[in-house]
Amino acid sequence: MQSAFDEIINREHTGSVKHTLRSGESGVIPMWVADMDFRVPEQVTEALAAVARHGIFGYTDPDESYDHMVCGWYRRNFGWEAKPEWNIRTPGVVFSIACTIRALTSEGDSVLIQQPVYYPFMEIIRDNGRRIVVNELRFDGGKYEIDFADFEGKIKANRVKLFILCSPHNPVGRVWTKDELSRMGEICLKHGVYVISDEIHSDFVFSGHRHTVFADVSPALANITITCTSPMKTFNLAGLQTANIFIVDAKLWSVFLKEYRKTGYAFLNTAGLAATKAAYLHGQSWRDELIAYLEENVACLRMSLAETNGVVKLTPPEGTYLMWLDCRRLMMSDTELNRFFIKKAKLKLHKGVTFGKSGSGFMRMNIACPKSTIERAVGNLKNAIKEAGV
Repeated sequence: MQSAFDEIINREHTGSVKHTLRSGESGVIPMWVADMDFRVPEQVTEALAAVARHGIFGYTDPDESYDHMVCGWYRRNFGWEAKPEWNIRTPGVVFSIACTIRALTSEGDSVLIQQPVYYPFMEIIRDNGRRIVVNELRFDGGKYEIDFADFEGKIKANRVKLFILCSPHNPVGRVWTKDELSRMGEICLKHGVYVISDEIHSDFVFSGHRHTVFADVSPALANITITCTSPMKTFNLAGLQTANIFIVDAKLWSVFLKEYRKTGYAFLNTAGLAATKAAYLHGQSWRDELIAYLEENVACLRMSLAETNGVVKLTPPEGTYLMWLDCRRLMMSDTELNRFFIKKAKLKLHKGVTFGKSGSGFMRMNIACPKSTIERAVGNLKNAIKEAGV
């Protein structure tokens, strides 16, 4: 059956970061930046059209129905009873993480991350004059796990003040269990560590797995957590820049808001607010169909990579649309590996080493695209491997 997600949409010459290729990348399939090659739900398009027809784009502050709409989404999908008064609307998750770092730590303080992980975490810690402390995830060749002894040891040895949790995890695709979240949380409580929980990929969870909101694990954890959410990934709205940051503890809420106000940012994007409301009100069936389609893409990718005899292996994804490919059997340096994918396989992926040194030998692939693109991409890769004689 033909799906709306099968449509090939030309994004060239639209300013798309993902589809803007450099010299020498002609004919390369872009599968790197984390946005989707799918149109947004029709109701979102209609909401944006209504804003455009109105013709006035002045400062916009949504009424209380906006926050109730957002909270309703998290109640229906995750059983989390978030309250509207916990929400602080911001222009983005990374923006909010930077605000939190400045609000809860001082220059020279240590901030913990779990590599390989979303690389802007490192950039904003470093750019704000804080120390990066790494709890490396353990990989047994099939699944990434948390080294809890190292997690606590790094917190104690470095007097860590803040932990940035990526849940679900980008790029390794883990959907942390409630037990894993609880164990990390208990360690943070024990040592007085605040937690930023980046849950922007929470809507992308595959069959057999369930996303648990970190702040919903226990009331104690809720009081030390800044929960970062956004419809931007789920509904492909990244360019509209809207995020919803939930903070339960009143003092923590005030500390964050004070730092946020220092940025001079006061009102969100008018179109982004309208799109968010429409997405959370009308987008449930679209999102459910999207997950089913992505699962088919995963199956297609897994089956095709099996034909490389393990030269390139798919780390089994539990969530997100970002696949973590183990390419270490190609026996190439990271520079050579990137050149191989671009020049030989005609694929632009994200270099694994970008996400930390433990990402060396891996590549991140975005599969939020039509199935025909997946088939073409894997065909390119198999031919490149065959030509390389690996």
